[in-house]
Amino acid sequence: MNWIESTKEKMLHLQLPTDPRWVNIAEMNIEDILVDHAYCEQKAASSCISLIVLFNEFERLVEELTPVVAEEWGHFERVLEKLKKRGFKLGKQRKDEYVIQLKAFVKKGGSRIQQLTEQLLMNALIEARSCERFKLLSKHIQDEELKAFYYELMVSEAGHYVNFLELARHYGDLEKVNARWKEWLNYEAEIIQKLEIRGDRMH
Repeated sequence: MNWIESTKEKMLHLQLPTDPRWVNIAEMNIEDILVDHAYCEQKAASSCISLIVLFNEFERLVEELTPVVAEEWGHFERVLEKLKKRGFKLGKQRKDEYVIQLKAFVKKGGSRIQQLTEQLLMNALIEARSCERFKLLSKHIQDEELKAFYYELMVSEAGHYVNFLELARHYGDLEKVNARWKEWLNYEAEIIQKLEIRGDRMH
């Protein structure tokens, strides 16, 4: 059994695991990874704020995502601390080809519920992939402080993944949401397969 087959069903239903070479390349470019990670946390907080503002009539969504905003921003601040401690600066935000390609898969139009579930499923997928990458970092990098940090964040991201997926299943038709989720998973695997393995990107 190769590494793809043995890993496929072990992490959040992702259809294609991260190439194991990524974590070794990432460790050699830890400054770039931390910078990219900081912006990922900033964008995660911003995404939750946007969902709250755009879909404010959905009370459960507002209640559940409000604390996630604070948590993601707290992660952003903590990554900044890791950068500063190591003598690194935040640097410029990089183009996130992974998220750009995911956004291209979002179905346009439809009802408010359909629009909402599309956004929730996309966010769930981003959290799932982030969780998987944090797990790899927590298991394989040599920096003990970052190892513990990424384990903590892995647990947090798994919780966010569950939040988004459960909200989508709460508001949307369960059968349709589950079918669409499978489409998202398959599409995301295609993205991962085609993207260049880069040690300066979290995704």
